[in-house]
Amino acid sequence: QVQLVESGGGLVQAGGSLRLSCVVSGSIFSFNAMGWYRQAPGKQRELVAVIIEGGRRYADSVKGRFTISRDNAKNMVYLQMNSLKPEDTAVYYCAAVENYYSDYEKTWDYWGQGTQVTVSS
Repeated sequence: QVQLVESGGGLVQAGGSLRLSCVVSGSIFSFNAMGWYRQAPGKQRELVAVIIEGGRRYADSVKGRFTISRDNAKNMVYLQMNSLKPEDTAVYYCAAVENYYSDYEKTWDYWGQGTQVTVSS
């Protein structure tokens, strides 16, 4: 059974940085796309960043500030978050899909339990 476990969340002041990590049990090679989503209180879950066979795409709200990467040898996916803003406060989820065709969350196969990121002003 595949499991995704996130870590690295916490409380940070605006302008600060955090790096989220996601470890994938089983082979990360099974997934041609890995992503990070987030859900703020009272809002729908939204895509933050996705890495698809080496290509990367970001939500407009995080472009230039966040970087997604994956290390296949370590079965890890990362989200480096710089210049954090209070509006980045949310629970961040790691997700994996074997055959990517949509950002729609229902099409993704596996999800982590989430890690809380809180940015104070």
